[in-house]
Amino acid sequence: MKILYVTTIGGTMVFFKSLISELIAQGHTVDIASNFTTSPVPELYKELGCKIYPLSCSRSPLSKSNLTAISEIRKLVEENQYDVVHCHTPVAAMCTRLACIGARKKGTKVFYTAHGFHFYKGAPKKNWLMFYPVEKVCARLTDVLITINREDYAFAQKNLSAKRVEYVPGVGIDASKYENTLVDRAKKRAEIGVPETATMLLSVGELNENKNHITAIKAISMIGDDNIHYVIAGKGPKQEELERVAKEQNVNLHLLGYRTDVAELYKTADLYVHPSFREGLPVSVMECLASGTPCIGSNIRG
Repeated sequence: MKILYVTTIGGTMVFFKSLISELIAQGHTVDIASNFTTSPVPELYKELGCKIYPLSCSRSPLSKSNLTAISEIRKLVEENQYDVVHCHTPVAAMCTRLACIGARKKGTKVFYTAHGFHFYKGAPKKNWLMFYPVEKVCARLTDVLITINREDYAFAQKNLSAKRVEYVPGVGIDASKYENTLVDRAKKRAEIGVPETATMLLSVGELNENKNHITAIKAISMIGDDNIHYVIAGKGPKQEELERVAKEQNVNLHLLGYRTDVAELYKTADLYVHPSFREGLPVSVMECLASGTPCIGSNIRG
């Protein structure tokens, strides 16, 4: 089969390395289309021989560039005649399903994996007003809608008209990788500036509003223990604000940026903290639990 993966930003493709490697090993052709201006597609896919196409899509649903992306996807699918187009992330999924209306009539199947709907019980009204109507329409243009938590699965079955709705428990992890990781805790802590005798709290994820790291910082401040060090692996637009609040609250904060050694960081931490407002099924929580590190998470679906 010829398969096209579509995501809003290239960095999202990091979650599908094992699956796409297996598809290629089975003889399928896999191409990728994404906006990789600020978040590149992992180099692995070039090594696997995937063709990578640039898209103009934006994370903002209201951006005019998404109209351009619809045309780009339509042209790409028409020229390459894919058997399956598999889209991820809400904006790319909207653009893809609108772009593939004609292709579906010719036999192309469109899959959408929803990594946590933006509309859910307790979500802001603006999320329901913006994302739910779009999904209500686009679900009708979907051959297979894949959900990754049971709440979204039940909602989709009842309220969305996709041709087929399926549930899989997240994008999966290689649990053995995190169970069997060995690390010199003292050496790793020295590397990131955390004292060996400190209580190390860890979060892994983009520094954005949804990940809600600021609540963890304020909670640590309330404890009033100078021996607690909060480490975050990730980058994003909230970096300056987090640094400012941590300084104001007298919290020992370590922002590590993007890391490739998270398996070692999980083993180095005393406690994992996941204070998100919204998740589908967070990979980092599964990874840290596989590492044997206890986790405190916000009480949300997913």
